[in-house]
Amino acid sequence: MDLTSSLLSVDILKEGRKEDLFVGRPFYLSYDKAHVLVSDAWKAQVKGVPSGAFLLAFYDGEDGIEEAVLLRALNQAKLPTDNDVISSMIEYYKDNMDISGRAGSAKKGKLDEFTRYEFSFSGLDCRVLGVFYRNDQDRIEFGADLENFYAANNYSVYKASSDVLEYIVNQRDDGGVAGQSSDFKIGDVRYSSSRRHQQADEDKVSVWVNPKDFLGKRSAMFGMTRTGKSNTVKKVIEATEEISQKAKTTLTSAHIYSEEYDADGSPTFPVGQIIFDVNGEYANANRQDSGTAIYDLYKDKVERYSVLDKEGFKVMKINFFREIQNGFGLICSYFQDQSISGDYVNNFAAINLEEPEDKNPYGSARTRYDRLTAAYQCCLYRAGFKTGTFNKVLFKGNKVINDSIIDGKTVDPSKGISLEQACLWFERVWEQYDSLGFFSEYLADNGHEWADDDLKSVLVFLSTYKKPGKANQVSGYKKIRVSQLLNLHTEVIDESFEEEIPKLLRDGKIVIVDLSQGDPVVQRLFSERICRSTFNQSMQRFIQNLPNNFVQFYFEEAHNLFPKKDDKDLSQIYNRVAKEGAKLQIGMIYATQEVSSISSNILKNTQNWFIAHLNNIDETRELEKYYDFKDFTSSLIRFSAGNDKGFVRMKTYSNPFVVPVQIDRFLANKGL
Repeated sequence: MDLTSSLLSVDILKEGRKEDLFVGRPFYLSYDKAHVLVSDAWKAQVKGVPSGAFLLAFYDGEDGIEEAVLLRALNQAKLPTDNDVISSMIEYYKDNMDISGRAGSAKKGKLDEFTRYEFSFSGLDCRVLGVFYRNDQDRIEFGADLENFYAANNYSVYKASSDVLEYIVNQRDDGGVAGQSSDFKIGDVRYSSSRRHQQADEDKVSVWVNPKDFLGKRSAMFGMTRTGKSNTVKKVIEATEEISQKAKTTLTSAHIYSEEYDADGSPTFPVGQIIFDVNGEYANANRQDSGTAIYDLYKDKVERYSVLDKEGFKVMKINFFREIQNGFGLICSYFQDQSISGDYVNNFAAINLEEPEDKNPYGSARTRYDRLTAAYQCCLYRAGFKTGTFNKVLFKGNKVINDSIIDGKTVDPSKGISLEQACLWFERVWEQYDSLGFFSEYLADNGHEWADDDLKSVLVFLSTYKKPGKANQVSGYKKIRVSQLLNLHTEVIDESFEEEIPKLLRDGKIVIVDLSQGDPVVQRLFSERICRSTFNQSMQRFIQNLPNNFVQFYFEEAHNLFPKKDDKDLSQIYNRVAKEGAKLQIGMIYATQEVSSISSNILKNTQNWFIAHLNNIDETRELEKYYDFKDFTSSLIRFSAGNDKGFVRMKTYSNPFVVPVQIDRFLANKGL
């Protein structure tokens, strides 16, 4: 029997009410809370009621009304008789009386039957999660709240059996249950760190996710180091690749708007996935994870990039001299990341290096652009960027300047000159800008200066003087003579990784960006540039009413890349992806140790949550703001090292409540 048939065949309103799974009777019920009277014998009969367990409170009041309130066990509830019981116990302890044995047990203590019976009762505090009911079409539906409730004495409470529990945890917001062909098993239900009773159960209860919950959505994996976050991310990647393989059309063959999904629920186009691998565990097999690298499972679909030259990897570098805008963008990102500012630095970072729309090679706009780019390339040359085969620049000067610029020698840049000569040309221009008559005459004749504001900013940066005549010296080009930028440059002429990677993602490839050997500045620069390039391309297609395929971004150690919690800058690319990515079909999956380390703009737009062990109440308080995670905050603090790896509390987009899950292990070698 397939998944669909097995779950749809469960009649929860009949199969959920089994006498051997009876737990107790509620003595308080409201729209969001229930208190249940339970006894030791009933708890023993159902093999315990762990915190987080799903219970069903069936309505017994009238014939013809079939409904069951879904409860989650949380904690002990106080009974009105508790004080009397405690007083009696204390008296027995003082008298050294034996109160061993539970009600119904064969083992007898020295207490009389009535006292032992009274002592066996306790209260159970439960959360109301919703209600199952049979509608007019004789179908069972689930509502995530209570439309009405009756007096508590009209209900009896049962623990969910394996079949019923599988039905519950695989519930969907649309009233259905898991069962689509694209559904993917991610793990099994696990209630607690202690599993004496759970291990005794013959049938594990499978938890399924629909990969569509992750496509174009934001997903978070939080937990301390070595609690299974990366394994969970790999399972999501695996599920996404499985659904991607069912796509029947490539994006390049579509020229008009199309639906996101085909009739069978598979995406219309293959899904592109890009992993920013800070620790190198996705691109490389590692002993710690028994060789479970994503690359090993999908070698035919994976392209790997690295900041260093390594066998099997493409190098993520660009030629700063030839890829003017991309290289300048990295420089500006570096300034921003390192908080490098100042009036002349800000002026330099604000120059416009985009080619003019006027393509006339003799026009004024082209002349100014050629001068500006040549002066910028001189800054790169002075800063130590290797030129390789790029050894000449060409731009229009003026005979008066050419004859005056270098004593005893005429230099004509319109015929092409070396970078060293160009540096001397521009440096002398700035040195004589206030003294050479040509420049004042040019202003009088044309109504504007020979050098516009952008060129002046670059001349300051190149010459290291803020004023003509060698006045007010500054660091200038030395600001970019740093290893973080020099290491991003290559002399090789090739397509930029910022252009190549989005193309691979459009084709449904898996791209792994190995950042494990890059310093934090390089990590942030590369990830930000790739995300922005992909985002901008998707936005352009959206504006042109062209279809986008789904693209999934995966961020390991996201706190190293994302804006901080209080960062309100919505122009940050990660904030933009979080807020606008859905309409562009861009998804974001991020993993980190602390909830509080992530920008609130991203958290508020996150739909899928996987929470492992957290070690302090500051983090759990932050988590309590979202969905019904408040039910689990105390248990998330408790941790059993080694036993709890992969034990998470999961809330997915289409599931109406949090489910405690033991995530399956990802195995690149399925035989392991």
